[in-house]
Amino acid sequence: MKSSLVPHGATAPDPAETAKQPSRRERLIAQWARRLRPRFTDNNAVTLYQGGLEFFPALAHEISQAQREIFMETYLFHEDDSGWAIARALADAARRGVRVYLMVDGFGGGKLCPAQAQLMRESGVRVEIFRAEGSPWVLSRRRLRRLHRKITVVDARVAFVGGINIVDDFQDPNHGRLPGPRLDYSTRLEGPILGQIHWAVHRHFWSTALVNRALKRAGRSPDERFWEKARLPEPDPAYVAPVGDVRAMLVLRDNIRFRHTIERRYLWAIRRARREIIIANAYFLPGVRFRRALVAAARRGVRVRLLLQGRIEYALQHRASQALYDELLRGGIEIIEYHTSFLHAKVAVIDDTCTVGSSNIDPFSLLLARESNVVFDDARVAAQLKARLEEAMAEGGKPVQLRHLERQSWPVRVANWCSFVLLRIAVSLTGVAGRY
Repeated sequence: MKSSLVPHGATAPDPAETAKQPSRRERLIAQWARRLRPRFTDNNAVTLYQGGLEFFPALAHEISQAQREIFMETYLFHEDDSGWAIARALADAARRGVRVYLMVDGFGGGKLCPAQAQLMRESGVRVEIFRAEGSPWVLSRRRLRRLHRKITVVDARVAFVGGINIVDDFQDPNHGRLPGPRLDYSTRLEGPILGQIHWAVHRHFWSTALVNRALKRAGRSPDERFWEKARLPEPDPAYVAPVGDVRAMLVLRDNIRFRHTIERRYLWAIRRARREIIIANAYFLPGVRFRRALVAAARRGVRVRLLLQGRIEYALQHRASQALYDELLRGGIEIIEYHTSFLHAKVAVIDDTCTVGSSNIDPFSLLLARESNVVFDDARVAAQLKARLEEAMAEGGKPVQLRHLERQSWPVRVANWCSFVLLRIAVSLTGVAGRY
């Protein structure tokens, strides 16, 4: 008879129970989900910035005051005046002993200017690329899962969250010099909300760094054994003392636990709107649930206004959005196109609440990219953003009338419809479209 490996008096473990034990990766994901679950925090302070002319001086000032660490995530880091100013500020901070961590997206910012990269790395800035681009001839669904967040956290004390990339207001990587400043928004935050924001960027940077190291070493995706040995450094304590009276909530989107968080937050607010909805969005291609919610709000007496892109930045997205105009206008929704310059805003005001962030209302943001929005349950912040948007609509907006659409030529209508169909097919091929 074979000897038993179970000590006398002990009960043998149930193989089924043993199999149910979560792996380290599952435990990490569960921990992140608990810490980053959207929830309102009180007693925060917020400053709203419109465009780089307001945003970059404030960002550079906080970087110059940093004492311990800086985390920055961005989709674009361009080699223009604004990009160089921030690159030099990060390099100066690293030279005086501040721990500086920069993460750029592998598609948007993967071609980081070599001179900028050299300056920062030689100064001690640690630069990581999120999902570095491989061969352009290799087709993969994962290539569309980009880092689109724009977050900077300084000393776990102050954070910037919004939609502004590290790129000059008057410069576009694809179109060159712009006729006017790009319309976009960001926020400066202090208070209890820093606990979540700082933890989010810290964990994201170090988990990406570990994965990048594993990929470089093994040349393939890290398996479960990698996650069993993975050890992430503990973040410094965040400054979460009350500093204001604004109620705010961080809302993230990823491809693990928070797949539909931002879209659901929009739908929740739209379905409860009673007076007005103003949405300013650069790339607007909402799914059927989103469109129905907007039309339903308009039919119950809510004034719904959309500030959308008037200039053609990307022809396919622009025409696909215009394919929806007829449905939206007939549903009682007002559409204003912004023509002064490129619209890059991703903000909304719904009654006495508002949101500022990085997420467009299109399938690539709502289904694929990593995004970050901040929701403010504060009438004063909402009124401030509303005033900025109404000023932009008055100075650079042109209302779209249904009678103008009815006079569109058939070639234009066919081009719009074909663009919409092509984008829908592209989203379907990703395998995540679902009920979008």
